[in-house]
Amino acid sequence: MILQDIINIIESVAPLSYQEDWDNSGLQVGDRNAEVNAALLTIDVTESVVNEAIALGCDLIVSHHPLLFRGLKQITGYTPQERCVLKAIQHNIAIYSAHTSMDSWLHGVSGKMADKLGVTEYRILSESQDNVGLGVIGQLSEPMGMQAFMAHVAKVFGIGGAGLRYVEGKGKQVQKIAICGGAGADLVNEAIAQSADVYVSADFKYHEMQAAAGQIAVVDMDHWVSEHFTREIFEQLLSPYIHTHVAKTDKSPVQYWG
Repeated sequence: MILQDIINIIESVAPLSYQEDWDNSGLQVGDRNAEVNAALLTIDVTESVVNEAIALGCDLIVSHHPLLFRGLKQITGYTPQERCVLKAIQHNIAIYSAHTSMDSWLHGVSGKMADKLGVTEYRILSESQDNVGLGVIGQLSEPMGMQAFMAHVAKVFGIGGAGLRYVEGKGKQVQKIAICGGAGADLVNEAIAQSADVYVSADFKYHEMQAAAGQIAVVDMDHWVSEHFTREIFEQLLSPYIHTHVAKTDKSPVQYWG
C-alpha cells in the first residue's frame, strides 16, 4: 500500500481542514508514493520512538503531536528533533501527524476519552464547523459522586493519586460531562455555559482551576495521559490495511514522585 493511501484513510475522518490555524498536522517526512508495510503508532515522535520503528522494520510513524511545527534552518543532528528527521530519512521512514485534525473529529481524541469513561450521547463542545471542533459534552448513564467519579477516571486512565488534580463544582454529584484531550483550559467557560457538572482535561494552571472552583468541577490530568488512547484510534483505522505496532517507548516525559 502506498503512503498516500494511508494518508487518505486517516484524512477520511480527520482531514487537514479540521486543524487549527497554528497547527502543522499532515505529512512531516517522506515520499507520498513510497510503499508502506508497517506503521508505528505514537503520541510523540522522539529519538526512542524512531529507534523503535527502525528495530521493528516500520516504514511509517503515525503520531498525534507533530514532530515539526516550524521550519528547520539546518538538519545537522544537533538537536533531538533534527536527529529524528535525519534517522527517519536515512532509514526511509515516513512520519505523519494527526494533531488538532484528530482533536476536532467527534470520534477523535476527546470522543475516545468519552467512550472510555462511559459518556454517551456526546456532541462537540466548541464547534468550529458543523459537528467539528474541540472537546465533547455528553452524559453518564447514572449520576456519580465526585469522589467516585475521580476513582473512575483514575482507573480508566491508569493514573495514580499524585497524577490527578481536581476542584469541586456546584453539586455533590456529576452526570453531564465535558471532556477535552490535551491542553483544554480555554474551553472551561464553554463547559460552564453548557451546564456541565464536570470538565475533564489537562494542563490547567493554578489560577485557572481557582477561577473554575464553585462553578464547575474540574478534573486535570497529565497531557500525554489524556491523549494516549489516540493510538487506539490510529490502530483501528490502519490495522485492516497494514501491520501496526503501538510504540512501547512512547510515554509521558512527566513523572510523579511518590
